[in-house]
Amino acid sequence: MVLIPKTQKAAQPNVMLLLMISPICAPPMSTHQIWRLIVSESITLDLLKKLRLTGMESTLAARLNQARESSLSYEELLMMLFHDELESRQQKSLFNRVKQAHFEEPKSFDNFELSPYSTQAKQAIHTLMTGKSIKEKNHVIIMGPVGTGKTHLAQALGLLACQRQKKVCFIRTNDLLHRFHQSRADETWARLFKRYTKYDVLILDDFGLKTLSAEQSGDLYDLIAAMHINSMLIFTSNRKIEGWMDVFYDPIMANAALDRIVNKAYRVVLDGESYRKKSIPKFNEESDK
Repeated sequence: MVLIPKTQKAAQPNVMLLLMISPICAPPMSTHQIWRLIVSESITLDLLKKLRLTGMESTLAARLNQARESSLSYEELLMMLFHDELESRQQKSLFNRVKQAHFEEPKSFDNFELSPYSTQAKQAIHTLMTGKSIKEKNHVIIMGPVGTGKTHLAQALGLLACQRQKKVCFIRTNDLLHRFHQSRADETWARLFKRYTKYDVLILDDFGLKTLSAEQSGDLYDLIAAMHINSMLIFTSNRKIEGWMDVFYDPIMANAALDRIVNKAYRVVLDGESYRKKSIPKFNEESDK
């Protein structure tokens, strides 16, 4: 037992700290205990801020009111606050991953319209929705005519990867190769190359729009060779795979690159009508007369 001199007043303990060390099966709090919680709220908020527990900080007042109204136990209140903190951190982490992915615009499977596609295409899309390709690090090749939803589908899969706590990057293929070209001028190519190979999922949009130069073919091959085992690559293309050989400058390099991708890839062929054509306003000729 610790003896306290009569001239010294015992310090009042912080109630939130008591919550953290209280027995797991504590009984419901009394009215007096609830009152003490509310009195110490400002002190507790300051502690939570210093500890960077912003999730708990933002919900503390509401949770204390809930504890008072429902006569919650220490354990129940504490568990709710911990869940609030965990959810807050998960949401912030997801927000940062989506921001760093540089998607053109937010796209998800929720707003992806399946009706225009064939049964085979729908089955392939449903397979992507399961996230199996993300878990198994299988590459994905999305093919189809202009405006059929390839980029939307790729970004929806990228968002799902972000939700699965993967580091994702979305970029147009020509933009990436242009960055590699520019990086040679200031001798930052190796650093830039290393940056992209660190992504868990790299989405290369609009592959095959142009025939690649010898330098571009080499850069793309090096990227594929570095990432094809431990990362996931997603390609969108207007070309069928049979035409990909013609994109590379060197057929031998093309064969080596495609061998690493195609044999480990889900293939999705989008055969529906162009979304862009559907969005073009139709004018009534009668109204113009």
